[in-house]
Amino acid sequence: MPDNRGGLIRPRTAAGHYARLLSPNVLSAARVGLERDVTMRANRIANAVRVARRPGHTRMRGLIASPGGALRWRAVPSPAPPGPLGALVRPIAVATCDADRAMMLGRSIFPLPLHLGHEAVAEVVQIGAEVSGVRVGDRVVVPFQISCGQCTACRRGHTANCLSVPPTSMYGFGLSGGLWGGALADLMAVPFADAMLVGLPAGLAPTAATGVADNICDAYRQIAPHLPGLLAADPDTQVLLVGRIDDKDPLTSATVLFAALFARALGATHISVVDARPAFQERAAALGFQTLDPRHPRDWPVAALTVDATGTPAGLRNVLRHTAPDGICTCVWSMHRRGNIPLQAGYMRNLTLHIGRSHIRSHIPDVLDLMVTGRFQPELVTTNEASFDDAPAALREHCYGDALKTILTTQ
Repeated sequence: MPDNRGGLIRPRTAAGHYARLLSPNVLSAARVGLERDVTMRANRIANAVRVARRPGHTRMRGLIASPGGALRWRAVPSPAPPGPLGALVRPIAVATCDADRAMMLGRSIFPLPLHLGHEAVAEVVQIGAEVSGVRVGDRVVVPFQISCGQCTACRRGHTANCLSVPPTSMYGFGLSGGLWGGALADLMAVPFADAMLVGLPAGLAPTAATGVADNICDAYRQIAPHLPGLLAADPDTQVLLVGRIDDKDPLTSATVLFAALFARALGATHISVVDARPAFQERAAALGFQTLDPRHPRDWPVAALTVDATGTPAGLRNVLRHTAPDGICTCVWSMHRRGNIPLQAGYMRNLTLHIGRSHIRSHIPDVLDLMVTGRFQPELVTTNEASFDDAPAALREHCYGDALKTILTTQ
């Protein structure tokens, strides 16, 4: 059993992990993936299983997380040559997501074992006959959600709900994501290269841009759609970002710091952040943000723009109480079936509450533009870096230490 150096919780055993997957919250979440076109999802998974079992199929390395905190490079099926619209890419930098620690410890809703990694910058190594937007050798951001770019959802910018693939199709989430593989591998298959891949601008380091594939764009959508209008009405607009309120919570809170950096980049001067972990508080203070005690919510400001990243119904209710009249609250990473939301108070105060996932691909160009100009520097949140070869040890350090964001590279 791994040690508990950072004071964080231990990994679940296989028995504990699989028993937890039968809880009402997990079963409710699983049903979401079956709400549309069950046949499409079943066919996708069946095809992935057939490929994995095919005799003589070429193999590559992939980093697999198993119950009990086991992290190992294993031989996994190599992707097939790309179809006309697809591409093969070689990951060169992969970042941990805020959910990865919980997944690696078997303390998430996602069944183990699974192929890890979904925040990646990669090099294009092969393209299909109809691909025109990228070329072999290009460095690209690979959004973690699979999207075709052509369906009605994608044309509206709702790329997280692409209609050409099963719901919640994602890299790095194993069975729950549709078995699309993971970014911690020698190769990744991208089914819709022109729609998904975004070229890395010259001068941006791959290690800085890895999180753009998920957490960074998630943070951007929490702030950018709302803050400019609020600041135009009141330059002293308060922004309150509330992360995990339990210092033993397995999810990290890098996204909260990214959101604070976006708020600053877009002009906010009154930014408060809340999270129970000392490492988070130290990094937030070093970045110049006001850090508040999660145990004393009465000291939190009432803010026109709030973000609930607590992951609990009680946390959401608390954040809503600190959302100003006519204010906006974005709730992220809440996987509970019910939240007992104070509807009457929200109605009387004209609150706007947004609950849902980010449409990552739609936000990538705007985020990269902010990085090119130097207004947004996500590398300020990175705490650990290591090579692919050292990935198992580096990810164990991420799980049992105080890391916020770990970057793994092939260089």
